Amino acid sequence: MGEVKVIGSSKSLFCTRVEWALKFKGVEYEYLEEDLLNKSTLLLKHNPVHKKVPVLVHNDKPIAESLVILEYIDETWKHNSLLPEDPYERAMARFWAKFADEKCLMGAFMAFWKEGEEKEKAIESALESFTFLEKQIQGKKFFSGDDNIGYLDLVMGWIPFWLNVMEEVGGMKLDDPQKFPSLHEWAQNFIEIPLIKDCLPPRDALVNYFNFSVSYNRSMAAAKQ
Repeated sequence: MGEVKVIGSSKSLFCTRVEWALKFKGVEYEYLEEDLLNKSTLLLKHNPVHKKVPVLVHNDKPIAESLVILEYIDETWKHNSLLPEDPYERAMARFWAKFADEKCLMGAFMAFWKEGEEKEKAIESALESFTFLEKQIQGKKFFSGDDNIGYLDLVMGWIPFWLNVMEEVGGMKLDDPQKFPSLHEWAQNFIEIPLIKDCLPPRDALVNYFNFSVSYNRSMAAAKQ
């Protein structure tokens, strides 16, 4: 099916979900580690609009944005399907993926770096969003609903690892097994899958990255005041 490259950062959850999808499909690829503080001409060439990772390059054709990339991978390599076949279920998977990224993930980021009253409000908002994920996973081992992971599991895959580090560095708690028992159980099941575990970055490197991130975001916010 041609040459496949991933321009990414090993610390990025968005890049890791792309790697998970390729490995799940058994697709061989070359990984090009990007320095996000000194972006390469290759990245700027292949993603001139957002100038962000990940970028999937297949036969010299670039595809940007992780959710778009996941769907491209699923449609290009049709074995081991990620998205369900039923049109309604596919639509619902896309809906919840968008919700998870825009509300849960972005809400967690806001709670992570905010301080004081703003942090408390961000945590409350994020917890409200997580309540919807808890309802979606109740009674199922994986979001795909069977014994195998799928599209939504890869999209939500930041929860058991990245969120844990964000909670530590940001001094907060979102993945509460008392509030969200089904989501917590799913996270434990997901992170133990060898394919998933093998792609995770070193935890200490991620801690350092998030410590830098929280300092940077707070300094930028202070500069705007």
